[in-house]
Amino acid sequence: MSGPRASGPQRAFRGLLGTLVGAQVGYAYLPAQRRVAATRAIVALMLAASATEAAAARGTRRGLGLVGSAGAVGFAAELLGVATGRPFGHYTYSDKLGPRVGGVPLAAAAAWAMMARPAWVVAGVLARRRRVARVALAAGALTAWDVFLDPRMAREGYWSWPGGGRYEGIPASNFAGWLLTGAGVFALWSLAGVEDDAGEPADAGADDGALALYAWTWAGETFANLVIWRRPRVALAGGLAMGAFALPALRTRLRAAR
Repeated sequence: MSGPRASGPQRAFRGLLGTLVGAQVGYAYLPAQRRVAATRAIVALMLAASATEAAAARGTRRGLGLVGSAGAVGFAAELLGVATGRPFGHYTYSDKLGPRVGGVPLAAAAAWAMMARPAWVVAGVLARRRRVARVALAAGALTAWDVFLDPRMAREGYWSWPGGGRYEGIPASNFAGWLLTGAGVFALWSLAGVEDDAGEPADAGADDGALALYAWTWAGETFANLVIWRRPRVALAGGLAMGAFALPALRTRLRAAR
């Protein structure tokens, strides 16, 4: 017996995810002069995939509201960070990501928007209905992604840390800021009653797209840093950080599907 047919948004998400995977694989082989445009395109693709998944899983208004609220809170934190050095530390953006407001590229909001729901879903699989634990785990899962993101983007000149830091030139305050901002996003979601019930047998499958996006990001970044970019330190640190959330979530979800 065949399973239920995928809806239009679900098919659109699968197409976008496949395109994103191809674009990210191809990125590593592009000449340097084409990488800025490719980075912007990949950000747009990843945001579109995440937004489409959220709309498919939770309805257009609710799903896009989640993505948009994460982007708004993250962008506000970035404005504060660039202006005051809090909560991330002192850093500056270049013009490579496009138009800026208050020194912050509009595209910076996408970083928070596109990975917030995948992190929330992963945390839901692990925490079930424990709301406080879910907020904390989601903030950790989101921050774990930045262990990959920040070193590469800083290395390629999208932003810089004048004071440097012990991890690939990135200060520990940056990751503390990600934890704090992520916790703020997810606390708002929890207070608003955004309980996707990820991991519950009845509807866990609705969130498989978000889990797949998180898992692919973890696996793809680990491979790229280790094999293609020859950054074993980043591969190890990011692989362990994201893997600490991705692997248990995948294992739990696969058990529930049996």
